[in-house]
This record gives sequence, structure tokens and C-alpha cells, in this order.
Amino acid sequence: MDHMGYVRSTTSAQGAKEGSSKPAAPQKNAYARLVQKHHSGRFRSYLNHIAQKMQLEESTSNDPSSDLDPPLRRGLVKDNPARNGLNVHNYSPVRTSHLEQPMPRGFENDKPQTALNRCPQKKNAIVSPERDLEVEEDYYVHQRGSAADLLNMSDALGGRVSNSLRHCAALQKSSGSDEKDEEDMWRKKHKKRGRCPANTDTAAGHLLTEQFSEDVLAINARKKSHLSPGQAQGGSYAAVPTSGDRKNRNKPTRGRKKSIFEAYMSKEDVSAGLKRGELIQGPLRINPKKYHEAFIPSPDGTRDIFIDGVVARNRALNGDIVVVKLLPKEQWKVIKPDGSDKETEATHESDVPEDMLGTCVPREAAKGDARSPDVIIEAQFDDNDAEHGQDHLQDTLTDEIKKLSLDTSEKVKAVGIGGVHRTKQDEGPKVNDPRLLPDKFLQRTAKVVYILERKHSRAATGFIKLLADKNSELFRRCAMFSPVDHRVPRAYVSLADCPPDFVTRPEDYSNMLFICRIVDWKEDSNFATGQLAKSLGQAGEIEPETEGILTEYGVDFSDFSPEALACLPQSLPWVISPGELAKRRDLRKECIFTIDPSTAKDLDDALSCKQLPDGNFEVGVHIADVSYFVLEDTALDKVASERATSVYLVQKVVPMLPKLLCEELCSLNPMQDRLTFSVMWKMTPEGKILDEWFGRTVICSCVKLSYDHAQSMIESPGKVFSPEELPPVSPQHSIAEIQQAVLNLHRIAQHLRKQRFIDGALRLDQLKLSFTLDQASGMPQGCYIYQYRDSNKLVEEFMLLANMAVAHQIYRSFPEQALLRRHPPPQTKLLKDLMEFCNQVGLDIDFSSAGTLHKSLNETFGADKYSEARKEVLTNMFSRPMQMALYFCTGVLEDETLFRHYALNVPLYTHFTSPIRRYADVIVHRLLSASLGASSPIKMEKEAIQRQADHCNDRKMASKRVQELSADLFFAIFVRECGPLESEAMVMGVLNEAFDVLVLKFGVQKRIYCNALPLLGFHFQKVGRKPELTLMWEPEKPEQESLPQVITIFTLVEVVLTSDGIPLKYSALLKRPSSEK
Repeated sequence: MDHMGYVRSTTSAQGAKEGSSKPAAPQKNAYARLVQKHHSGRFRSYLNHIAQKMQLEESTSNDPSSDLDPPLRRGLVKDNPARNGLNVHNYSPVRTSHLEQPMPRGFENDKPQTALNRCPQKKNAIVSPERDLEVEEDYYVHQRGSAADLLNMSDALGGRVSNSLRHCAALQKSSGSDEKDEEDMWRKKHKKRGRCPANTDTAAGHLLTEQFSEDVLAINARKKSHLSPGQAQGGSYAAVPTSGDRKNRNKPTRGRKKSIFEAYMSKEDVSAGLKRGELIQGPLRINPKKYHEAFIPSPDGTRDIFIDGVVARNRALNGDIVVVKLLPKEQWKVIKPDGSDKETEATHESDVPEDMLGTCVPREAAKGDARSPDVIIEAQFDDNDAEHGQDHLQDTLTDEIKKLSLDTSEKVKAVGIGGVHRTKQDEGPKVNDPRLLPDKFLQRTAKVVYILERKHSRAATGFIKLLADKNSELFRRCAMFSPVDHRVPRAYVSLADCPPDFVTRPEDYSNMLFICRIVDWKEDSNFATGQLAKSLGQAGEIEPETEGILTEYGVDFSDFSPEALACLPQSLPWVISPGELAKRRDLRKECIFTIDPSTAKDLDDALSCKQLPDGNFEVGVHIADVSYFVLEDTALDKVASERATSVYLVQKVVPMLPKLLCEELCSLNPMQDRLTFSVMWKMTPEGKILDEWFGRTVICSCVKLSYDHAQSMIESPGKVFSPEELPPVSPQHSIAEIQQAVLNLHRIAQHLRKQRFIDGALRLDQLKLSFTLDQASGMPQGCYIYQYRDSNKLVEEFMLLANMAVAHQIYRSFPEQALLRRHPPPQTKLLKDLMEFCNQVGLDIDFSSAGTLHKSLNETFGADKYSEARKEVLTNMFSRPMQMALYFCTGVLEDETLFRHYALNVPLYTHFTSPIRRYADVIVHRLLSASLGASSPIKMEKEAIQRQADHCNDRKMASKRVQELSADLFFAIFVRECGPLESEAMVMGVLNEAFDVLVLKFGVQKRIYCNALPLLGFHFQKVGRKPELTLMWEPEKPEQESLPQVITIFTLVEVVLTSDGIPLKYSALLKRPSSEK
């Protein structure tokens, strides 16, 4: 390092030794190489222009009054290494090619997300079209005055770059091992806190430093370019103008602005292309961790189709139904035979079907249905880590992780690891031309040519900031909206929509969340056009964050309209008319009761069990008759069909129906007459069905039991319960009668459940996190894993039985109009990956059917106290290949074999038992009523039913995601307020330089990076085919030896969860193992 402390690359240092007369030769060679690799004419002219400027610079380098253009100065490499730290051989301003043509394959591989896991001085690996590696130095390491320029620019950008960027400016180092050591020390210092500070998204802008550096280029180019301010736009996908020559900068623009994105195909061409099989349609999934990568499922169930880069994605957003065109085979993605290329499959946002998940949402916690399989609960994921971990099961790291490791070879050699802590995956194909490789080494790539349906809400939460160029016309009209979700584009928003004092006091709004709606995204713009909807409040607070989540996922949480409320009974209290009573079977004197979470208010199902003289039982499932109040084609029906589902958050519920219905008229409250739809069976004590009856009924529940009450009765069958131990009981029925009914139901349910699994059903029980909240503040006070017990299973079995019975009834009556629920088998490619993975780690799993999978899952684990933890890890893995269960209309799907429900292993299934909170159940009630002749046939045609089914599927997925994000929000706040939190964790995936753990105490998944730990080094290897990481811990005292720790699947470790200091972000750090062990 020289005395100025600036970066001295090896190339520039060599140039200094050779003297100022020879600097041009190596530079020409470098640019010649770049020109050869990049075929953009504009890029070539840019390089030629740079070369001319460099010659000019050589003659004026001693002139202090030299006023070269700032953007050009970034491209210059002078012979004086103390004045410029750029290595010419490694400098490749590839984004200049964006204006010339759609981004060539390989350019998109330089993703801003790589900055998340790298310290900024590291070089960015870019895979060229020839699959050679090129290196790009960060733009902001340049002349001695430029660091200050950059920091001034960051201020102009509204503080988008954190103060830690100043560390970067100060950390320009000399070449050689000293540079590496210094960088390592700096990185280690910050990585111990779990992140590299210059690369963390700031709360103000969530802007990565690489994105920022592109802004700087574009902003300066805009100032000097002949393009107008609105034309030259920086940003994540910035196309950098390259005119630069000051003599020509004022010449008028000729012709149209170049398009960045391709125009969409016409509807006619798309329709024809789909029919001919030339185009493929499917839902777009964007990797939340690497938003340049997107996927659509392959129609044949094989490996997902890869959409590489923002340009190829062509303005489509996550969830949109898109039409894509496959690229030529030479542009397909080469993958490694061992599956080490982790980014070959789409990232799923918890695509696990609820009908096979065992842990249900307790209403006291997340307000879901705690009983039937109809509601699913998944382990709660951290957005940045666990979601990313669902796209593929092979345990190797993505490219961005591969750049993370500390260069500790000298230290590692000293402790005997041999310096190998970066394991190269060299067994992949060596051929560069994909056309010469077999298909098993390739992943098809495509580009979006049309958006069939914009499923994404086009709403996002984020932050606003001033534009950088204060002198531009745009600065006086627009601000920049930066979404929290990087899968959504940044957008220009009108200053008129911003707070009045935003321009004068932008710093007051640096942590203020706003909602923005994307209204347009032109072909020639890197940025969308947005409209600010409202300000939410401070980031990291419960209510602003919750409203942001609801808005982003399109949840309607507005008040019900007067027109909808007018459909409800107006004269209260409401009573059942004698005429309606006469049409129904009167069950009000029967012993009927509800079993729900203690805090539940919307009670939509009740149970009864009466012993018959012949020793058999009459068992009834009684469901609230919502269709009596919600009539077809009314204003209330329209609102309910649009909402499609209630949305359960940790602290509240967004109901599908007005409160008067949910909690009063339809809710089966104790000792109140209520209208119901019932399914009743005559059963043997072993659960064999002898007779079945469907009909409209009226009931009067005798008691509202909680799951805890029912569980107590099951666990203590001989106990005599006092009235004080239970809620109020109807005087018409004794506590003993109710207790006996519960016990009889439990015994029958055990037989039903056993037979279901003998018949081949599958259940994946995942950990569910519940919270206790402070009544005054609403803040989380504690959290716990929700326990799924026999009382839950009791209710579940009879809800399943009723749903299956109704499915057969409505399909028999209306084979063209029945609304059923199917569950496709697991995705072939992901299931194959899982099978290979299980073989690698020595697990004997039978994947031939749902039943054999369930049997394997319950027989693979030992009898020690951690057997349940191992089961949780494997359950999570098994859930990944599973597809979502879907509503559908039988008249639209011709092949009856596709009706099957894979997890339940039954031919027909539907949802009937929760009409208060699911609109699909309301349609099923109408179909059932018509099938019994109790009402006229449903008005909807099969196409309309299918459209509603599709909408219910969309809203169910959105609701599920919102529920998960709500739990994520509360847990992150809990960690912030009550952390650090310690827990045992079990390793569920081992990567080259990181590993994933399931935190057993809280049921969350986190990724732990080796370079965030105080290690001397680490070593990845495969023992047989089982991945294994060896960590070498730094000794706590100088006289001690390094402590090794082996990490492999099912390893038990201790972790500490700590808040990152950024709203809603927390990290998991591995505790140092005890040297006594």
C-alpha cells in the first residue's frame, strides 16, 4: 500500500515499474480481449473512445486544471497506481450493452444480490457467453477525489448508501497478500456481526452498493450525455449512455430511444404459438434472494424453465401467468451432474398443500382453523434464508456464496487443514457449448413474450427518496420509490403525491414506509411508473408492516359496503322463522357441541355422537348454513366471492363475511338455535360406515369446548369434571353425557385415522409458532410451538370424513358442475432430487406412494430424545417437492384420474366444513342443497365455477403467504425485543460454505454462513456422498489449540438468534462448541 492508502492492483503496480512510456500496451490487450468477448457495437465504440481519452489523459495528467468528464474518469486507468486503483484487465463496464440490445446471456449473471454476501472490494465474477469468467471491479474504487465525489452523490441520492460505504472508500488497499490480509481483517470484523456492512440494504432504500454504483454511472452519464434526463436512467438494470465526448454532447437526439424490453407479442400470435407448442405458459416465480433469476414450471413436470435476467423477464412480476418462448439450445443453462448448481429450480413460497400438513393454526395465536386438514400451517420462514432454501435440495452453494469464504489459507495450514476451505465442484461438464451436452446437464431457458394474467397486485411497500440529479427536470417532478421486495421494480412517483415537506426534509422520511402501486412500465425504461397510495408509518412497527403485507398481497381489508350489509337480516335479534324450521330436521335436543381454540369466535362446525341400542353410534358433523344468508348474485355474495377467504394474522383476522354473520348469526354459539347443514352416519365402534344422511338441520349447541377441555377428557377418561372446570353447559345435558360423547368420538377417530394411513394417506406435520401478546401494546411477550394433540386429531378426522362424503354426493348429482379439491402428485424433478439426496445421506425412504412415504417418515428415526427433531428436518425436506392442492370444476377437467387427492389418497375430496371463512365451501353448500332438492340448481356454468375456483386458489395462496409473513413479523419483533435467543438446532442442509438449521425451540429455519463465525478456516467435503463441513474454531486463548466441529445432516448444534439492527432482520449464529465435549 502506498502512503495515500489507495488500491494498487497488480497490473497498475507493474505499469509503474515499467515507466510511463509503456502503459498503453497492457491496456490495449485488455480492451482487445473485452471487445472480443462482447459483441455490442456501442460497447466497442465506448472502448475506443476510452482509449482515445486515455491518450489525452497521458498528455494532460500533470495539468491540475484538467476537467475530464467524471464518467470518463471512472473508466480511465493511468500509469500512476497511486492515483487510480482500477485493474484494466479486470474492468468491464458490461452494462453499457443494455442500450444496444437485450442483455446477452451471461451479462445478467452479474447480479446485485451478489453484494449481499460479499464485501465490496471483492471482484464480481461474470460468466460470459462463452462461460469464461471475467472480473469486474466495483465502480466506486477510483481516483483519489472520487471517493468524496461518491459520498456527495450518496447524499444527493437521499442517503441510499449507508455510512459503511465510507469504510469502503477508506479501505482501498495495495496489491498482494497484504491487501488480502487487510481485507480479511476488515471483513471478519464486520462479518462477526452477521453481515458485510457496505452491502446491507439500508432501511432507507434497500439499495445494494452495486446498484448504487450503477446509479452513479448513469447519473454522471446523464449529465454529460446528449440524452435527456428521462432517457438516461440508472438503477438496478441501468443502461448506461456511452456518448461521453463533450464536443458532441449537446447535439440533438436523433430517432427513437432504444427499447430495453421487447414488445409483447399480439394475442393472436400468442394463441397460435401456444396451440402449435412453440410457446409455453405458466406462473412466474422470481427468486426472492436473486431477483434476476425467475422460473416457470415445465409442463412435463421436469426441471423448471429458467428465465435469466430482468430483460428476459420482460416486466412480468412474481405470480403473473406468462407466456414464454424457449431460447436456442446454445443459450440453455449448463448444470452440474451432482446438482451443485443450486439455482436450477424456482423458489417456491411455501408450496406445501394444507391437506397433508398436520399442525393447524390455533385461533388464539394465528386465528386459523385449528382442527381440520383444511388449514395448513407451515414452519415459519425467514424471507431471506428459508425461502431461498426451497428451490432445490442439493446441498451446495450458489455462486454468490462461493465468493464468501475468508482467505485464511496461511492460518489453516498452520492448523492442519491444508488451506482447502473452498471446495471446487470440478466434476461438471467441461464442454462450453450446451449443444454438445446431453439434456440431463442442461436447463432450458426462455424469455417472456406475453403476460396472460397480471396476478401480482402491482402494489408494494417501500421507501421514497429524492433523485440524484438536482439539476434535472425530472428532479423537480419525481421522486424514486424503492420497494422492500427487490422482485418489484423501482418506480418514479410524482412529487405531488409525496409529503409536502419531503423535498426540503427528505431525511425525515428515510424510515417511513409507503405503499406504491405500479401503474406502467414502458419498453424503453428501466424504471416503472408508480403512484403513491399512502404512507403507512415507521418501518419495523407492527401495524404499518401488517398493512403493507395485506396491501402487497391484495387482501381487501376495507369495511363492508352498505350494499353488502343490506343483505343481512335487519331486524335484530334474529330468530328462525317457523316456516324455515318446518323445512329442516330438528336436532336442537341432541347433545351437540363445538370444539375450538378457547378464543375462537367464528364457530362453523359442531359434533354429535349418540350411542344406539344395537351398540353402534350415530355420529354427526354439523356445519353453519352460511348459504342461507349469502344468496347467489347478491352484493354480499359478490364481496365474499372476491375476498374468497378470511385471512388470519397473528393479532387479528380479516374476515370474508361481515362480523354479524361470522360471530353471531352463523356462528354455532352455545345455547342458541342455529341453522346448519349436517352429515350423519351410522357407524360401528371401529368406524365402519353403515349408513349416511345429508340434510338441512337446526341445532342448539350445548357447550363450547376448547381443545384443552376435550384433551383433558381424553387424557382422564375416569375423571368427574365439576361445572367450574368447564364452560357453561346447557341444563338439558349433563357433563358426563358430553364427556362420554367426546370419548366415543375419540375412539372412533383413532380407528378412522389408523385405517386412513393403512389405505395410504400421507401427513407432514410441521412446527407451528404461536405467540402470546401483551393485551395493552399488542407486542409479542412470548412464543411457543403449537401442540397438535388427540383433541385436534379427533375433530380433523370427522371434518375429513364429511368433506369426502359431500364430494361424492355433489359429483354424483352434478358431474359437470361439482367444485372439488385435487392434489397432484409431487413434482417429478424435485422428488427425484430428494430421492438422490436421501440416498446420499444414507436414508432408506420409499417414495413409491404417499402411503409408503408416510410409513418411511414414521419409521426412519431412532428412539432417542432427538428422534422428533430428525423427523421435523426430514418432514421439511419432504414438503418441498409437494404441489399445492387446487380447487377445480369437474366439468372442465376431463380425465377423472386427475381428480385424485395425492396426500389423502382418495379419489374425490372437497371443502364443505368452513363456509364462514372459505367461499369454495359456500359454493359446495349450494351444490349440496340443490342435490337434495332443497333449493334450485346453482346458476353458475362450469366455466364460471372454474374461474371462481382459480380465484379461490389464488386467494388461498395469498392468504397463506400473508399468514406466514405475519408470523415472521412478530417473531422478528420478538427477537428484537426479547433477544438474543438461544436454542438447540438441527442441521438440515450442508452447503460449501454455509449450512441450514431448523431452530427447534421456535420452528424457524435459518442459514448460518461460515464467514460470519470466528473460524480459522473450514473445509467442505463429501464423505461417500454425504456432504460434510469441518469448522476450525479460533482458540479462545493463545495457548489453546483450534477446536474442530463437524457439521453434517442431523448434527445437533447450539445457535443464538440476534436482531441485525435493521427492521425485521435477524441472524442465527453458531455457538462455539465446548472444548470439553
